[in-house]
Amino acid sequence: MCSQKRSEPYLRIPPWLRVKIPCNKTYSATTELVKDLNLNTVCQSAKCPNMFECFTAHTATFLIMGNTCTRNCAFCNISNDPVEKLDADEPARVAEAAKRLGLKHVVITSVTRDDLIDGGAEHFAKTIRAVRNTIPDCSIEVLIPDFQGSKASLQMVIDAQPDIINHNVETPPVHYDDIRPQADYEQSITLLKRVKEAGCRSKSGLMVGLGETDEEVRGVIDDLAAIDCDIVTIGQYMRPSRLHPEVKRYVHPDVFDEYAEYGKSKGVKHMFSAPLVRSSYNAAMFAEEEKNKAVKTAL
Repeated sequence: MCSQKRSEPYLRIPPWLRVKIPCNKTYSATTELVKDLNLNTVCQSAKCPNMFECFTAHTATFLIMGNTCTRNCAFCNISNDPVEKLDADEPARVAEAAKRLGLKHVVITSVTRDDLIDGGAEHFAKTIRAVRNTIPDCSIEVLIPDFQGSKASLQMVIDAQPDIINHNVETPPVHYDDIRPQADYEQSITLLKRVKEAGCRSKSGLMVGLGETDEEVRGVIDDLAAIDCDIVTIGQYMRPSRLHPEVKRYVHPDVFDEYAEYGKSKGVKHMFSAPLVRSSYNAAMFAEEEKNKAVKTAL
């Protein structure tokens, strides 16, 4: 059972969450490339603590359909100002950026676009196909919104055949009113179930430090295990600004290890649980591991 004692809140950010900011040519080159192609990354928009490490490794998670969102989730740093018109050339530019970066695994996410009839599903599909046509050998992972429960929109993404479909539940259902007021936990679970029923690899994640208990975290893991979710990520919520909810607790790394062990005991194939884990952090490493397994199996 996960220990609460080790996850009591700290007055200051604990040492395991302090990130060194590098200053090198590789980081700058990635930043300039993204800027040059007029693209957004969730790394920058969400103020991800791993941005410096990932950009230095020539890695970025592309954020499509603009940099403003139709929802206002409490934890998120992305603006909910008026949304932008879809950019028809964006899929091609994402593909070009992935090619220039030499990516073997491309991660694509988006703002939530409830203003669009399909929620942006067709734009996702176009981006997947553009990347596939430009870099045929790379694997593709998408982190999608809930499309307001639309089966047709989800099917558009499935038909484009990404290698992994990710949709984050973010927090236990009891906290949705405060943290994700425009979302529905059961709708998200249903989406992930449909992904698996379609024969796709599914992935989901949540944050801790927003007021949840360890028991509630285990409850989410139970729900994801019950629908055979392939990959689960758990990371520490870090407050993007003073306008966002305060961190209720900093969870000790040992407790993250306990979450991972619990998930594995429930049958989750891949558990990535650590303070700095985010949805797409080290996603390429996982994809490479899966590719190697497939080769060994074929032999």
